[in-house]
Amino acid sequence: MPADSAIATHFADLPDPRIDRCKRHDLLGIVTIAVCGVICGADTWADIERFGHAKRAWLETLVPLPGGIPSHDTFGRVFAALDPAAFEQAFLGWVQALVTGTEGMVVAIDGKTARRSHDRPHDRGPLHLVSAWATANQVVLGQVATDDQSNEITAIPVLLDALDLADTVVTIDAMGCQTTIADQIVVGGGDYVLALKDNQPTLHELVTHHFAVADTPVETRTVDKDHGRLEIRTCRATDDPRVLAWLDPERAWTGLRSVAAVTGERRIGEEVTVETRYYLSSLPADAERIGQAVRAHWGIENGLHWVLDMAFREDESRVRSGHAAENLALLRRLALTLLKRESTAKAGINGKRLMCGWDTAYLAKVLTA
Repeated sequence: MPADSAIATHFADLPDPRIDRCKRHDLLGIVTIAVCGVICGADTWADIERFGHAKRAWLETLVPLPGGIPSHDTFGRVFAALDPAAFEQAFLGWVQALVTGTEGMVVAIDGKTARRSHDRPHDRGPLHLVSAWATANQVVLGQVATDDQSNEITAIPVLLDALDLADTVVTIDAMGCQTTIADQIVVGGGDYVLALKDNQPTLHELVTHHFAVADTPVETRTVDKDHGRLEIRTCRATDDPRVLAWLDPERAWTGLRSVAAVTGERRIGEEVTVETRYYLSSLPADAERIGQAVRAHWGIENGLHWVLDMAFREDESRVRSGHAAENLALLRRLALTLLKRESTAKAGINGKRLMCGWDTAYLAKVLTA
């Protein structure tokens, strides 16, 4: 699919929030410049305008630009007014066309705050986004904005509702360890591995006690060494019906088939730290599989959140007007997804962004990855 077709296919029907007399620039042209600009290293509306002027001749091979390149104020106003739900739907259409081999895929769900997107004069806190990350495909499957971290409990079901959960394994930190969320995942055809902490105090205490006193027959152990650091992870799991009945006598947790304890021991020189985390799962007591899912979950930190901060400077963004922060965040996630999928260049995300800015042929390859 040519680069112009890829963008037009997924964004051509995006509802335009402007009234007709204010439409000097076509919405598809604005979105096309913004998508390409963010891929090429633009982190602000002013950067996107500069990119547009520098690459106008090439951009006009993708989309007509009869009004020229919009100003940075125009980009800001349009993305502030653009319906984030509609923009995400277009984004999801593109991403879902890229994702293959979903059977057994681990989908990690976690939140991230864009720390400088707050607006104190108007009493608005920083933007907090809950994202779904396909750990093997390195693809953002969707995002939902919340007012703060406490609202992740209401945002996660909205995000899950937008995803195809069939044959996936959904991993969520303790905030999402809720009976309603477990039920939604199972009804959607997926499995879950949910971190269990003090937000479920009684259950957490019972599971902790069980693994402290009981022999667990199903266990797996992995060892990693890197730069003087040694990490030993042990996963223990049980699906003993008597244990599950004791833990969940009213069967409140839909599909609950096992509980697991993952102990991580880290050694750096003489310093040794040990931490055990506990999980509820609809998977059978396969310690290796549960351990792999838990480890894959943390890939959202390194593969998504860290890259957004380091390569896209998301934590430094001061965009805050209307829906602009949420829509710009989605542009970053789309750019990251496309850059990760392009595998011919032996470079990191920063390097690939530079290459796209230098070489429009490579940019076209990224757009059609």
